[in-house]
Amino acid sequence: MDGSVSAAIEVDHLQVSYGSQRVLHGVSLSVAPGEFVAILGSSGCGKTTLLRTIAGFQKASGGAIRLFGRDVVNTPPEKRGMAMMFQSYALWPHMTVLGNVGYGLRLRGVPKEEVRARVAAVLKMLNLSGLEDRKVTALSGGQRQRVALGRALAIEPPILLLDEPLSNLDAKVRLQLRSEIKTLQSRLGFTAIHVTHDREEAMTMADRIVVMDAGRIAQVGTPKEVYDHPNSPFVASFMGAENTLALDVRPSGAGVEVRADDGSAALYGGSVPVGAVTAYFRDDIASLDDPDARIDGSIVLPGKITQRTYPGGHYRYVVAIGSRHFTVTDSRYHELDRPVGLRLPLADLHLFPNAQNTGGHHA
Repeated sequence: MDGSVSAAIEVDHLQVSYGSQRVLHGVSLSVAPGEFVAILGSSGCGKTTLLRTIAGFQKASGGAIRLFGRDVVNTPPEKRGMAMMFQSYALWPHMTVLGNVGYGLRLRGVPKEEVRARVAAVLKMLNLSGLEDRKVTALSGGQRQRVALGRALAIEPPILLLDEPLSNLDAKVRLQLRSEIKTLQSRLGFTAIHVTHDREEAMTMADRIVVMDAGRIAQVGTPKEVYDHPNSPFVASFMGAENTLALDVRPSGAGVEVRADDGSAALYGGSVPVGAVTAYFRDDIASLDDPDARIDGSIVLPGKITQRTYPGGHYRYVVAIGSRHFTVTDSRYHELDRPVGLRLPLADLHLFPNAQNTGGHHA
């Protein structure tokens, strides 16, 4: 037998179509028992379709879904042994907190007294003790989402699927619930797949992140791997490295010389693609230096400060380089129109060969 039984969820070349339109193009993903995986992507990338197909609400048109080694691709949702938590809470408005949290237990024929005891234990975990007889319509958004989480957890599912459950809540409650869900998941040990378009939410909650693009998986890795080592321009910009810069990389001695269009150049000893490349980088790696500084390992682009704001704790500058503008934070006060050098450490740039460039790597 293959090793797939060791996986809690094994999605194998999954295809989904709506009519003649293919939405998932052969997605494969393995999730270990007790792992928390976030599926991250923008609207329409297929992440919710993937979750709904794993849950059984959407029919697959090809491929397999195995839960603990059992193929469930044709099994109805209620027989898949998992719970799902939605963005809209999906609570029964006419029921109390007890009625909602105990709903799945009653469906499974659990005796009344045991339902009450198990619901009380779940509510205690969620800081909702004493609200058993309260109507859910009388609760705040954060409390309702906790009730929805309680309903999912009451049946003690081995797998919990979360479909953007925090996006309707205000920022403070969202942060609180993020850490509560993560703490409960570590404590109870269930396997979780969480769909979100919020990068920070995925980074802070997940053991691994799956970045999706147009019905395919673009990259899978730990939050640090995907953030620090994006494997494509798409993933780099999705993870916040939205600034781009054209560079030319040529072998030089033991390393390479990296040159920008304006003639600025630097030597570098790291492993980078050679030839015409595009660098992707986040604002926070840039710093201000002298316009004519030459620093090995960093490229310094001469420019001019065009804007200065003080958001608190540091200054934020806009630096014009030719017709382009870059944002830089710096603790020091600088005058407007002052010539400066935009310093970019080469180790923090994500360099990708331009389509027509097949120059390979220089190690």
